[in-house]
Amino acid sequence: HPADKAGQDIIKKIVEVSLMPQFIGKIVFIPGYDMALAKTLVQGVDVWMNTPVRPLEASGTSGQKAAMNGVMHFSVLDGWWVEGYQEGAGWALPLDNTYDDQSLQDELDAANIYNILESEIIPLFYKREKKNELPIEWIQCIKNTIAKVASNFTTHRMIEDYQHKFYIPLYERNNKIIENDFALAKELSFWKKRVRREWPLIEVKSYIKPESSKEEISKGNEYYAEVELIIGDLKPEEIGVEMVFASKDKNNRMRFLKKYDFDLVSFEDGIVKYKCIMMPETAGVYNFAGRIYAKHPDLPHRQDFDLVKWL
Repeated sequence: HPADKAGQDIIKKIVEVSLMPQFIGKIVFIPGYDMALAKTLVQGVDVWMNTPVRPLEASGTSGQKAAMNGVMHFSVLDGWWVEGYQEGAGWALPLDNTYDDQSLQDELDAANIYNILESEIIPLFYKREKKNELPIEWIQCIKNTIAKVASNFTTHRMIEDYQHKFYIPLYERNNKIIENDFALAKELSFWKKRVRREWPLIEVKSYIKPESSKEEISKGNEYYAEVELIIGDLKPEEIGVEMVFASKDKNNRMRFLKKYDFDLVSFEDGIVKYKCIMMPETAGVYNFAGRIYAKHPDLPHRQDFDLVKWL
């Protein structure tokens, strides 16, 4: 990029090194990269390596083109490769940074790159069958790349995703909303007004949960939570209750891990009881809290109605 002075300096250094006597013929810098040149490159290389700074890779379409030609990809798990990587059809550097200091991370990534090249990629390329001198395992990786990676990054697959995940559901929902003179749209509008009016009146009568909001959780053990709510004119099925588990990452930011839904137990005289049995799959120290939210079977998603109350 014209504004990337650091990148330009790196390229300049590579060109200078490629002209050193000991590297003549071993490093080739090809200027004027365009679609025509890319067409030749993707048909004539064995490994396509891309090492962006996490998480700044926008996509990595050059690697997708290479995969279409059976070229194995070797990259950071960023951009398209975080979705495309398949074991036995390419190689990858870890998804997350180990260090906050980028210079330290660069050193670690460089060491990992050399290690993977020297211990995995190059030995696999030169591993030949005695019968025919063919690199059978390498050829299998090429086949895996075409079958498992390239086939998943086509316009056909993209259109299928849009069609089945978005267009058809939206079309069906639109028809449902507008039929009978927009009956469902009117019903949802009145429902939202009523629930929004009643929401501030919800009271917590009792709440039982694990002893601390920061408790050591043992894998395989059951943990019980129960809440009684005074819901006034609302119906029990209009309220969802859940326990949310999260943990702090190395930057002290809260990361969602898992949620457990409460089941309706009883409803009498405007008081509704819900309970939840949780069995964490991993041990550790978590932050967890219960919350209630407005629920309706015809809402398209949770974010469509913003009412939430933390317990």
